[in-house]
Amino acid sequence: MLTEQLKDMGARLSMLRDSLGITPEKIAEALEVSVADYLLYEAGEKDFSFSFLYNVAGILGVDVLDIISGETPKLSLCCVVRAGGGYNINRRKAYNYKHLAFTFRNKKAEPFMVTVEPNGDTIPERHAHDGQEFNYMVSGCMDFFIGDMVYTLSEGDSVYFDSAVPHAMKTHGDTPAKFLAIVMK
Repeated sequence: MLTEQLKDMGARLSMLRDSLGITPEKIAEALEVSVADYLLYEAGEKDFSFSFLYNVAGILGVDVLDIISGETPKLSLCCVVRAGGGYNINRRKAYNYKHLAFTFRNKKAEPFMVTVEPNGDTIPERHAHDGQEFNYMVSGCMDFFIGDMVYTLSEGDSVYFDSAVPHAMKTHGDTPAKFLAIVMK
């Protein structure tokens, strides 16, 4: 299932890039990845991080969900998401994203409910993307890594940061951490 989804996303990425007349070399350079790695994304052979999706969507001038689902949001007045709802984006093993404005068109921000699963002693890979981000801890406890700093965040804590600085999250103990993430373009 995931492999098929990756292939579909890669095909959409390739089609969007081609339709804009952008070469793989130019987009790889803009994304700061090798051309070989970029072509693996287009082939559906490399999993997408949220940072990669956010950055490539910005370059291509589309919504993140256009690449993930192939469906363009239709609403511009409001988007209501009921408790526990949202568009599931399971891009990374330890992170589960639920997009909370998935039907709203021309968003100025991308709101997500993010659950970070316990990942033992594994040091998380840091990612970066353009813009700024606000994270509000809903439950659990986690370490927030940004640049050379590490902050421990618990329920009710928040952090606002420059998301161009590489960052990652890691839970404390065996309990998942959940936070509201609002990514601003």
